[in-house]
Amino acid sequence: MAVAALGAVVLDCPDPTALANFYAALLGGKVEQQEDWVDLTGITGTPLAFQAAPDFVPPQWPGSHGSQQFHLDLTVRDLDAAEREVLALGATALEADDRERTFRVYADPAGHPFCLCAC
Repeated sequence: MAVAALGAVVLDCPDPTALANFYAALLGGKVEQQEDWVDLTGITGTPLAFQAAPDFVPPQWPGSHGSQQFHLDLTVRDLDAAEREVLALGATALEADDRERTFRVYADPAGHPFCLCAC
C-alpha cells in the first residue's frame, strides 16, 4: 500500500516565471503564479512547479562534478522537429550528436537536463 502520491515535480531555478513559461511553450498548460512558487497546470502527466533558488547552481551533464540529481524524459513523435523547437525556445544541446539514438539530451534555460525521447 502506498504511503503517498506524487503531487508535483518542483524545479529550483533563478527565475521561476521564466522557466515556467519555457515549459509551457514546450508542454502546453497554463502558468499560475502562487505566493512562493509558480505552477504549470493543465499538462498531461505529473504537474511541474518552479521555485526561486537565488544561489542555484545547475546540475552538470554528464555528472562529472557530482550527481545530476534527476532529469525529465519528454516523449516526442519527431526528434528533429522537437529539437528545432526546444532550441528556438532557449534550450541548449548537451548530448544530441548521435542521430541514431532514440533520445537526445538538452538543458532548459536554467540548466536542468531533459531528454527528448522518440520511444
